[in-house]
Amino acid sequence: MGAVNTSTPAPILNISTYKFVTLVDPETLRAQLQGNAAANHLKGTILLAEEGINLFLAGPADGVRSFVAYLRTEPRFADLAPKESWSATTPFLRLKVKVKREIIRMNHPSIHPEAGRAPSVAPAVLARWLAQGHDDDGRPVVTLDTRNAFEIDHGTFVGTIDWRISKFSEFPQAVLDHRAELEGKTVVSFCTGGIRCEKAAIYLQDIGLDHVYQLEGGILKYFEETDGAPGWQGGCFVFDAREALGAQLTPLRADAGTPPVR
Repeated sequence: MGAVNTSTPAPILNISTYKFVTLVDPETLRAQLQGNAAANHLKGTILLAEEGINLFLAGPADGVRSFVAYLRTEPRFADLAPKESWSATTPFLRLKVKVKREIIRMNHPSIHPEAGRAPSVAPAVLARWLAQGHDDDGRPVVTLDTRNAFEIDHGTFVGTIDWRISKFSEFPQAVLDHRAELEGKTVVSFCTGGIRCEKAAIYLQDIGLDHVYQLEGGILKYFEETDGAPGWQGGCFVFDAREALGAQLTPLRADAGTPPVR
C-alpha cells in the first residue's frame, strides 16, 4: 500500500524492535550484546529485563545487519523483525545496554504479554477502517494514543483519544477515569513501535472492555505500509536526535539527526 522508495538510502541504518520473552539471564546477555554491538560500531540503547528486550540502534548497514543476525542465533530472538529507517548521520551519541525492571514501565506486574497478546490489527486494515469510518462489523472505531503528551504533540491520528499522560505508568488510571469513552466501540491502541500499545491492549481487555486491538508494529509500521494515509497528521516523535519522522520515515526537520556532544 505504501509507495516504493527507489532513491539511494542514506548511509546510516536505524532499527527498532522489541520482544516480550522471559529472560532469566539479562546480566549475561547485557555483556554479550554490549560486546557485539560495540564491535559492529553501533550506537543507541538496548534495554533488557526479565520480561524481554527493547532496542533502538543505528550504525553502518553492514554492522546493523551483522548484529541482527547475531541476535537471531539466540532462539528466543530468532523471530525478531526490526523496523528500519535511514539517516545521514547516527542520531545517538553513545551505546547503552541496560538491565531494567521492565522494558517498558507500566507498574502492573499482572500484565504478561508473553503469556498471550491482545488481538492486533494490521496497518492496512486500520487504514481501511479509518477511511470507511467503522470496522468490518459496522462498529465505530476509536484510536487510543498510549504515548506521552509531548510525543503526541508532534503528531497523531486525527481525532485520537489523548489523555495527556506524562508517563506510561499513568495509563491504567487514565483508562479507569475515562472508561465510558471506550464502551461500545472498537478500540485500537497505538504507540511508536508497538511495545506500549501491546501492554495497553492487554490491560484494556483485563478490565473487561470488548473489541480491543493493538496496532501491529505501531506508528512506524503504519508509516511503512500506508505512508500515513488515511488519518495521520504531523510526525512521529522518536527518542533520538532526529526528533520526529514523517510518513516517509525521514526527519521532519532538515537540520535534525546529529546528537549534541555532552
